[in-house]
Amino acid sequence: MPLPVPVLPEGPEGVDPAWLPDEAFRPIGSRRTLIRGWGPLARTAHQNVAEACARFGGRVERDASPGPFDLVLELTPGEDSSEAFTYERGHGRTTVTSSGQRGLLYGLFHVVRLGEAAFREERPRETHRPALALRMLDHWDNVAVHPVMGQVERGYAGGSLFWEEGRARWDLDRVLAYGRLLAACGINAVAVNNVNVHETEARLLTDRIDEVADVAQVLRQYGIRTHLSVTFAAPMVLGGLAGADPLDDRVREWWAETTAQVYQAVPDFGGYVVKADSEGQPGPFTYGRSHADGANMLAAALAPHVGTVHWRAFVYDHRQDWRDRTTDRARAAYDHFLPLDGEFAPNAVLQVKHGPMDFQVREPVSPLISAMSHTRLAVELQATQEYTGQQQHVCWLGPMWSEVLRFGSEEGLPLEELVAVSNVGDDPFWTGHPLAQANLYTFGRLAWQPQADPAGILDEWIGLTFPSAPQRLIDGLHSVLDGSWRTYEKYTAPLGVGFMVQPGHHYGPSVDGYEYSPWGTYHFADRDGIGVDRSVASGTGYAGQYAKPWAEVYESPETCPDELLLFFHHVPYGHVLKSGKTVIQHIYDTHFEGVAEVEEAVEVWASLAGLVEPGRHARVAERYEEQLRSAREWRDQINSYFFRKSGVPDAQGRLIY
Repeated sequence: MPLPVPVLPEGPEGVDPAWLPDEAFRPIGSRRTLIRGWGPLARTAHQNVAEACARFGGRVERDASPGPFDLVLELTPGEDSSEAFTYERGHGRTTVTSSGQRGLLYGLFHVVRLGEAAFREERPRETHRPALALRMLDHWDNVAVHPVMGQVERGYAGGSLFWEEGRARWDLDRVLAYGRLLAACGINAVAVNNVNVHETEARLLTDRIDEVADVAQVLRQYGIRTHLSVTFAAPMVLGGLAGADPLDDRVREWWAETTAQVYQAVPDFGGYVVKADSEGQPGPFTYGRSHADGANMLAAALAPHVGTVHWRAFVYDHRQDWRDRTTDRARAAYDHFLPLDGEFAPNAVLQVKHGPMDFQVREPVSPLISAMSHTRLAVELQATQEYTGQQQHVCWLGPMWSEVLRFGSEEGLPLEELVAVSNVGDDPFWTGHPLAQANLYTFGRLAWQPQADPAGILDEWIGLTFPSAPQRLIDGLHSVLDGSWRTYEKYTAPLGVGFMVQPGHHYGPSVDGYEYSPWGTYHFADRDGIGVDRSVASGTGYAGQYAKPWAEVYESPETCPDELLLFFHHVPYGHVLKSGKTVIQHIYDTHFEGVAEVEEAVEVWASLAGLVEPGRHARVAERYEEQLRSAREWRDQINSYFFRKSGVPDAQGRLIY
């Protein structure tokens, strides 16, 4: 039986509105609006404006009603799939036009972002269009609660928005509200299940596709296409075939027939996300085939329906001998995939993590991204803060993502798509930590315009989340968010070395937690120094995977940026950084500084108590208590470890255990 499709609600009861509270719509809702044009997303725009007018006394009309109007939203002849829109303000009227349904909806949210300025300040005609065609969130959600991974793998905001008690939620009102949040920041695609596909999730592809269709029907109202993570072994798990060889005609036919059935249920289905031959997931290596063979098989099944396969490049040896310093996990993606450049089908997208390791607080941009010049690429970020505080710590990642997307030139990285691992769950505050909502919003806006100033995006988020906020609140929010990524970096792993976390759950410090493990995540600290030699001259050769000038910059400790020094080089504790400090003194100083900065942020947040809704303020204050406790633990464990390794005391004589 199909699930009931909800109409646009005022908002799920008891759920924080995130960056679209009612007050954000007042500038529109208190005026007269005309909407010209018909279609499902034009209807969505109309419903949003009508709701605002019902609250704030304005009026919304359709098509050829007589004016005058303060706001006109108009669908024009042209490409209906366009996401671009034009905006202008003149002669007492604000006008948004687009030939595409999505473009009209994005234009409406542009007016919401501008607020009163949209109706005051004259602006000439300007065109807005997304720089990237696909802007997707990967939800690592399990349909059933997994005995090891729980319901949301690496999720820090409760259970799944989509799945409950082993099936799609009956009440999808909150999914609809989520769709509005995503459209408001420019996201146009969602993968609704975990890239680690277990048996229950595998069945979403076949006999449970109706549940995917129910979710897709809701997200469609905001122009969001639904994607599905699938297991490479699906022909065996679901189809009863003896194998999954991508060159076997029976396997290819099974995928073609199954994919056709998916599109019957979900006509605007986006495509598949695949994790193969990675961390135990099945893949083409079993059959002596390449990743291009595997991806192209799925691309062929999707091509008649204009679908896309996203093939993840997170492939490495996770059974490494820790005594072997020649095997380097950082090299793996490049070594596996560069030889295949140009062999992937046009509708196959290689999805590459932004760094060569695993979403660390500091690592270099993956060299694979710039090297695959004949392959469609998507860069993958992680909004859920697996290694950046797990939404217990304030860590606004906008500046880090901006650095990644601008790497190498003013034009930035050569890519068409941007993907982030979602940080959302069924927590009343969406992201667990209310301030982590800024990461979700920032991802969407950077995906729309990678060259945008992240500080400006933060301004937008604050303005939408706290409309009419006094300057003291705006300044306080900037104070606790703006430098929070670098604060987190200061009290955790130093100078790009990474990890040093508790094994398994990855929360909290454990300097040697992965040092003698098979995962390839080493710091190689000994009595004389620390860091991984990835130079061409004497190390693993990873630095040589970059094109000039970066290969030369990273090759030498003298030219390597300080913040990445220990990622690329093993150096003595007395090595002098460009700051003039030794490595060991830098470790001591930054860990004390990081804790002091968290202490200051705690005080700032406490001072805002009367300016923030009490429940939201209390949740953030509670998380800050844990962040401060954890930061002190990081400081003491890291400093003590390296004091005992190096035997070098702190030059300032502070307490180190």
